[in-house]
Amino acid sequence: MTAADIDATTALLRQRLGAVAPRIAVLLGSGWAPFAEQVQGAVDVPYADLPAFPALAVGGHPGLLRCGHIGDSGDSGDTPVAVLAGRKHAYENGQADGMKGAIRSLAAWGVQVLVQTNAAGSLDAAMPPGELMLVSDHLNIAQRSPLIGEPGDGRFCDLSAAYDPILRAQARAAAQAAGITLHEGVYAWLLGPQFETPAEIRMLRALGAQAVGMSTVPETILARHAGLRVLALSMITNLAAGMEDQTLSHAHTLATAREASARAVAVLAAVVQALKD
Repeated sequence: MTAADIDATTALLRQRLGAVAPRIAVLLGSGWAPFAEQVQGAVDVPYADLPAFPALAVGGHPGLLRCGHIGDSGDSGDTPVAVLAGRKHAYENGQADGMKGAIRSLAAWGVQVLVQTNAAGSLDAAMPPGELMLVSDHLNIAQRSPLIGEPGDGRFCDLSAAYDPILRAQARAAAQAAGITLHEGVYAWLLGPQFETPAEIRMLRALGAQAVGMSTVPETILARHAGLRVLALSMITNLAAGMEDQTLSHAHTLATAREASARAVAVLAAVVQALKD
């Protein structure tokens, strides 16, 4: 991925999806794909058509950029949105910068807010499968950065408010208005692709994490470096290793996510609409 790829991608986005970008982009993780079906007036562009976007090879990540709006067509309350159906994970090739081109192209197009979603394991028995967690902060346990090799002082990116406090307050209010419980906590990123051991889960709990997963943190770093504000939601698909008698697998993650998706999508739609101002 080069600067020329980003320029070409930005030009294609403007040509196919409009000169004015939606303020909000939503990056869909495992189990969140049905949200794309909520987009009205949709125009689709495959990742394969966009030079700076990655090729994807993980189930549940179709690799499609969909632009439209959330809300009933013609309603003044409609929220324009760009939906990224799928992400490149660091566990696929060991590199944390798989979404660099996509996020930088969105920023160059004019997107201002990145809403991230993921599937995660819970480290808190009071937050069982099917629940949703608003990410308040993260632990980069993998200690990988998508900014390695970046020139200049801009690479020393401030993450003291990585997950925007104002956006989080708006998300909490939207969930409360919908009558849905939205937990809040720290998300720990491990590289994967293997699941964690019980000892690793005990370590993460001691460090203050409430959920664990294999994504989101690199994209947050990239988005903040590009000047985007970030909000993130985790769909809890399992209790972490050692907390229940359950064999963990990606198939189990997707199956649980499918069961919880209707509720999760409803919350995400309400949250996105609450962020429009």
